[in-house]
Amino acid sequence: MSHKKRSKAIIVGGSIAGVACAHTLISAGWDVVVLEKSCAPPTGSPTGAGLGLDPLSQRLIHTWTKQPQLLYNSTLPLTIDQNQATDSEKKVSWTLTRDDEFNFRAAYWADLHGILYKDLPPEMFFWGHLFLSFSICSDTKSVKVRAKVLQTEDTIEFVGDLLVAADGCLSLVRRSFLPESKLRYSGYCAWRGVLDFSGNENSDTIIGIRKAYPDLGKCLYFDLGSGTHAVIYELPQKKLNWIWYINQPEPQLKGKSVTMKVSNDMIQKMHREAEKTWGPALVRVIQETVEPFMNVIYDMDPLKQLFWENVVLVGDAAHPTTPHGLRSTNMSLLDAAVLGSCLDKWGVDKLESALKEYQSIRLPVFSKQVLHSRRMGRIKQGLAFEDRQPFDPKTASTKDCEELQQKNMPFFAD
Repeated sequence: MSHKKRSKAIIVGGSIAGVACAHTLISAGWDVVVLEKSCAPPTGSPTGAGLGLDPLSQRLIHTWTKQPQLLYNSTLPLTIDQNQATDSEKKVSWTLTRDDEFNFRAAYWADLHGILYKDLPPEMFFWGHLFLSFSICSDTKSVKVRAKVLQTEDTIEFVGDLLVAADGCLSLVRRSFLPESKLRYSGYCAWRGVLDFSGNENSDTIIGIRKAYPDLGKCLYFDLGSGTHAVIYELPQKKLNWIWYINQPEPQLKGKSVTMKVSNDMIQKMHREAEKTWGPALVRVIQETVEPFMNVIYDMDPLKQLFWENVVLVGDAAHPTTPHGLRSTNMSLLDAAVLGSCLDKWGVDKLESALKEYQSIRLPVFSKQVLHSRRMGRIKQGLAFEDRQPFDPKTASTKDCEELQQKNMPFFAD
């Protein structure tokens, strides 16, 4: 359907949700500007580590980029989803459940961002622009956005027909409509790291980890201890991505990020705890990782709505989630696809109909996925439930173990 009037969208946030929306809105015939506080496009993100792309996300990216083989070349297959248990005293492991038809692909955050960003016109991006505020004009036909240019401290104004809030889990746009909606602390934090082993492929550490986890390079491993679990999988270009979840009181975060600054003392303490918890192969990988970091794990109870007049939420702004269902990036990409197709279908003159349809399609799906991911995290961390005993890998039944599989995610194959 063609719409004569060129509509303009202002996207706040230039992360994966923002650049994906830029693709789909341009396809729907919109002019787009993207405001992002980072001063330049990311080249490598220490806090972005690894992610898993589901088959639908892979197909969407193929349709958006001019070189579909890029995604294939810069990702590794994750054809297996395996949950295993490790006895911290005896240092022995055993398989709890295994799915050989997983069909995800492992990507490095910065690589995926680069693939999506490179195919967009660079002049639509305003790097180093910090979002300050917005106002909906009284006729509700337009929205004004104020941003600070970080280099000059100047404040400038952008005017458009639609504001797309892709400003992450701590979204200021969301907070302006829902000041009461707070992030919910999960009860645990995650140490994360990426070990770059290029040039060291035959080191004892890499030989050891490949012996302990023989399907690295095609398997997403979840390793469950007592009241804790770890994740390990291989990334392209000789990297290993690992995550270790630790139950603890909520830490006090400084600044506007869910990534914590960690001291050398904290890292040394974490290394000592790892020796008590995991087998020697995983411990060596953790200890040899340069600059591990800690994410405080939050989600949010599902929202009741996603848009207000001509302002719409996408990505982590719409659905902060725990990472246990590998949903965050996949949900963001699907948000972008659905929003773009609704805007294309209805056009700017029927913006409310487009945003209503986007909300009606996406809200019920990701609400269930956020809550399922929350439950998965609590199971794998051995935390309490109202409707079941805490999960113990040593005594778990086959049925209990089946619940650990990724394919139980609502709308998994949809």
